[in-house]
Amino acid sequence: DVTKESDVIKCFGWINDTIGAIHILINNAGVLRNTHFNDGNLEDWKCLFDTNVLAVGMCTKQALRSMEAHGINDGHIVNINSIRSRYQSMKDGSSWYSASKHAVGVLTDGLRRELASKKSRIKVSSLNPGGVLTEIFEKGHIHRDPEAPALTAKDVADSVIHVIGTPPNVQISELTIIPVQQYNM
Repeated sequence: DVTKESDVIKCFGWINDTIGAIHILINNAGVLRNTHFNDGNLEDWKCLFDTNVLAVGMCTKQALRSMEAHGINDGHIVNINSIRSRYQSMKDGSSWYSASKHAVGVLTDGLRRELASKKSRIKVSSLNPGGVLTEIFEKGHIHRDPEAPALTAKDVADSVIHVIGTPPNVQISELTIIPVQQYNM
């Protein structure tokens, strides 16, 4: 469970003991909730921030510790964020989700600056996809228009490969991908 620090520490400990150094971290866990200010519930708000923000921080911290312990100075951290990190949805009830994704964008930029100030060559990227056909809508009990243009998980994976495949002197700090014909940012 990425929202539990003890689980995250245990997982990364297993990776270090069994596999070895972490060179690349892809933070991809995320939840979506349709929640409002007036009648929204605190548990939904906490769930959004625990999963979408704090889990990213905890996993990143453990990956950086692994990289440091193994002398990895050219790793890569990719945060699968959302177009909502840049554009508020027109749909009612999406403010809390958008706020959590905006926080990830700010933290990603902050980490990149922190590492650069230490002369680290570890790259940090934010990948901001538009609508992707995954179970996030179902699990969040949110209706998704089946006719709306959407990306696939493979589209996102291909973009990750593009981001991590750059030469050592090139860092894609942020990449936004949307399906052709997506118009309601």
